[in-house]
Amino acid sequence: MAAVPLVCIIDDDDSLRSALVGLLRSFGYATRGFASAEAFLQSDAVHAAACIVTDIQMPGMSGIDLKHHLAARQSAVPVIMITARTEPDLEAKALASGAAHFLRKPFEASILNDAVERALKGGEAS
Repeated sequence: MAAVPLVCIIDDDDSLRSALVGLLRSFGYATRGFASAEAFLQSDAVHAAACIVTDIQMPGMSGIDLKHHLAARQSAVPVIMITARTEPDLEAKALASGAAHFLRKPFEASILNDAVERALKGGEAS
């Protein structure tokens, strides 16, 4: 039996992070939540994650900075970036950093699940 993929959720909003952890767990994924990119990078999950869902705008290291940091470590783990911000160039910046997918909050549960499934299968950014 194949191992259940670990999806790590990084968001400084406690209630949203908790909701996303529960949502993705309900879709059958193993999940772990982190309040910051730094906390994620200091955890053992950095080596076990099959996919990362991260907010772009957070205190300290941003989601885009996290993706650059992972790339510098030669990590190929797919990163899905989420944001409530509306700057027109933000999506282009996220995708240029190597994000697998970009989602604007609020998004439907099925949209997030589809993005995680595609990211785990190596699907193209959207």
